[in-house]
Amino acid sequence: MMTIVEDNFLEEYKEYCNPWSIDVLEKDLFSVLRGNLGSNLDSFFYEKVIPIHGDVSCENLGVQDITLRKEIWKNTDIVVNCAATTDFDERYDVALAVNTMGALNVLNFAKNCPGIIMLLHVSTAYVCGKGTGLIMEKPFCMGESLKGTCKLDIGMEKKLVDEKLNQLPAQEVAFAMKDLGLKRAKWYGWPNTYVFTKAMGEMLLGSFRDNLPLVIIRPTMITSTFKEPFPGYIEGLRTIDAFIATVAKGRVNCFLGKPETILDVIPADMVVNSMLMAMCAHAHQCSDNVKIYHVGSSLRNPLKISNIHDIGVRYFTQNPWINRKGKPVRITKVKFLGSMARFRTYMTLRYVLPLKGLGLVNAVFGQHSHAAYENLHRSIKLGMRLVELYEPYLLFKGIFDDTNSESLRMEATEDDGGFDFNPKCINWEDYFFNIHIPGLRKYVMTK
Repeated sequence: MMTIVEDNFLEEYKEYCNPWSIDVLEKDLFSVLRGNLGSNLDSFFYEKVIPIHGDVSCENLGVQDITLRKEIWKNTDIVVNCAATTDFDERYDVALAVNTMGALNVLNFAKNCPGIIMLLHVSTAYVCGKGTGLIMEKPFCMGESLKGTCKLDIGMEKKLVDEKLNQLPAQEVAFAMKDLGLKRAKWYGWPNTYVFTKAMGEMLLGSFRDNLPLVIIRPTMITSTFKEPFPGYIEGLRTIDAFIATVAKGRVNCFLGKPETILDVIPADMVVNSMLMAMCAHAHQCSDNVKIYHVGSSLRNPLKISNIHDIGVRYFTQNPWINRKGKPVRITKVKFLGSMARFRTYMTLRYVLPLKGLGLVNAVFGQHSHAAYENLHRSIKLGMRLVELYEPYLLFKGIFDDTNSESLRMEATEDDGGFDFNPKCINWEDYFFNIHIPGLRKYVMTK
């Protein structure tokens, strides 16, 4: 949450600070500030920010102390919701609680703030599902289904989850909830639990906001920072990063996708800049409509999956990955398989049939190869599940319209060039070769 606070508020409520923030300040993300401020960084931070422990899946965001809660309400003018679970294969109960009902909890909390001027919610462009053609910046209607053949009832979805949880033995809950999420998502036309629950969160915000100004930022695939606070910072593997990492380590010789498929990626700092500009643009505007901003690159500066592949091969040929035996990994080009049918056929011939042969050997000659069989079986099963989860994005046929974002960029150009989020200024070859892949290697690819 962004707040306007009085000095005594900062002093009085420091006792509620989440100690986790200390660990955050130790991250390289703050290295530039630490270089400028040295030992004064912590005091500078706590003069500006009060990080308070909370939980968006709970009423009042989990802030139990009523006095603290009232003070936050009184001092808050803009609420920004970035909380989400982004796992495509998340448990349905968890994703529903955080991505869907969590959005409503944030909205209800914001409504208690007498000085509130806007709610900015970060979603994802892929709430469109398996969209094709030009995908417009438009909000969802309550109950809208991508299939169009059935009406979505969020209350019934929550009731279904609660009933299932009451019926299941504890040891079966995790798998059953993951399976249920995928089934419900696909029933209504979404490819996975993540985007399904994010779409439902948008529906709740749009339907129950009343007269509260609402802005929804929909970024595409977020990659490492382009400029700020320095180039190449990233946390965790993203969709395309898993592909880059497996190529670097020589673990794949084929990949699901078409070379000409456009992968819509956008650096993290450009997403942040778009959020800041959206807040400036709408902070004092009253609007009857929900404002949607697609923040991506597919329309203005498209990037093909083959481009990423070729850059990755060239990078790791010149800067080879060193395996656990201390030897450089030899890089070869990956074969693209343009459909799930072709991919399944390849996997069957290359891995599944040899696995069955290994199982036959075990049956005839005893269990000498049992461990190898189990390891290979697990790897194939995991690999196929991951490919099925990522398939909608690796074979994606949509282009995201960004008319609203372009208007916002024009304001940024006129008012403050420091808040740049124009994808047209990115040279993809330079960015991936000199910024993103080195950042990925430094911060994520540790093994």
